[in-house]
Amino acid sequence: MSDASTTPSAANAMWGGRFAAGPDAIMQAINASIGFDQRLYAQDIRGSRAHAAMLAAQGILTPKDAEAIGEGLLTVLSEIEAGDFPFRVELEDIHMNVEARLKDLIGEPAGRLHTARSRNDQVAVDFRLWVRDQCDAAITGIEALMQAFVAQAEAGAGWVMPGFTHLQTAQPVTWGHHMLAYVEMLARDRSRFADARARMNECPLGAAALAGTSFPIDRHMTAAALGFDRPTANSLDSVSDRDFALEFLSASAICAMHLSRFAEELVIWSSAQFRFVRLSDRWTTGSSIMPQKKNPDAAELLRAKLGRVLGAAVALFTVMKGLPLTYSKDMQEDKEQVFDAADTLMLGLAAMTGMVADMQANRDALAASAASGFSTATDLADWLVRELGLPFREAHHVTGTLVAMAEAQGCDLPDLTLADMQTVHPGIRPDVFAVLGVENSVRSRTSYGGTAPDNVRAQVARWKEHLGMTA
Repeated sequence: MSDASTTPSAANAMWGGRFAAGPDAIMQAINASIGFDQRLYAQDIRGSRAHAAMLAAQGILTPKDAEAIGEGLLTVLSEIEAGDFPFRVELEDIHMNVEARLKDLIGEPAGRLHTARSRNDQVAVDFRLWVRDQCDAAITGIEALMQAFVAQAEAGAGWVMPGFTHLQTAQPVTWGHHMLAYVEMLARDRSRFADARARMNECPLGAAALAGTSFPIDRHMTAAALGFDRPTANSLDSVSDRDFALEFLSASAICAMHLSRFAEELVIWSSAQFRFVRLSDRWTTGSSIMPQKKNPDAAELLRAKLGRVLGAAVALFTVMKGLPLTYSKDMQEDKEQVFDAADTLMLGLAAMTGMVADMQANRDALAASAASGFSTATDLADWLVRELGLPFREAHHVTGTLVAMAEAQGCDLPDLTLADMQTVHPGIRPDVFAVLGVENSVRSRTSYGGTAPDNVRAQVARWKEHLGMTA
């Protein structure tokens, strides 16, 4: 990039005669966005080519000028992709950098490209195209992670493990059921990105600075050329709207939260105290001093990094909340937040997909933990209601008394004798022990959405079909 201090008047040449002197170095540092918005180069060139083609179709540009512009823009694109493009800070942004290079290549016709548009609608269409592409990328990444969770669910559809509330043992569930809980979360994430994409699929190009244009442009043509459903209906809203970016960040923040929750579970589950899962060497590190350590660093780093996505959403909401219509330069601060959030989310999805695919569940540790902590107490209460006709509140009290008895004896509920149980309620029969095993407990949870292995297998089959995992 050029040294800004050596070319103080270069930016003014693009603006005409309004300013007599160039901005000083501090103002240029505040004002320039080329350091980050160069990521929009492909979208900017695509939008400009569509605009030029439309101007020619409407007789606003000659076919010769339109052809020169189109070919010149392709040359600019190839230079950027080859890493040979001379980005210049004094030209402020991607739009002016592309236009200046186009002028170098084709001369006067480059100056006609900006007819009937403004940088306001230009950046609006560039940014919307970029965010739309990121919605597609997020959906693809989410589906890959969903497939990894479904594969884990299928392998462990009948493996028992403890279900937790308050991180305390609550009731036995199956490994497959737990894995499918994340599939459901991710499915909602996927639908949020799809909804946001559908809502943002309107083209602001042609709104110009804020009021539209007197040139006889065809906004439907450019909208169709860029894959939008329709042009935006209000020029003021077109250039001031960043809802599409806010929706993307909102969906990203919720998805990142889901990833972070599972990252936390991986940290807990891989500890020596739990031993529920083993993470491969690809996702763990050792200690510099303790040779026995195998730290879940990838999960911990994701847990931290994903907070940046929430921060980006808060930052852009804060930028937008105080702005009057229409465009304000504050809105230049929208892109870095969105770029960082998109990068972080995609990294999180890719890393989590790798960890889920690689992790190995410790079936024995899961089963041993499922049987501890009086996890079948609810099954006992249900049996008292179903077999003895007790009101649930009374059954709850009887069960609580039996739990206290087992706790005092240092054993679990299945280890109490029938005689012990009958001191609390004489109607308890020997067949009560059938419901106190964790395997029987999970098999009994056959209500729709329940943890029974057959339920899990049915849901696995449904998701495999939905995600294209079946032949």
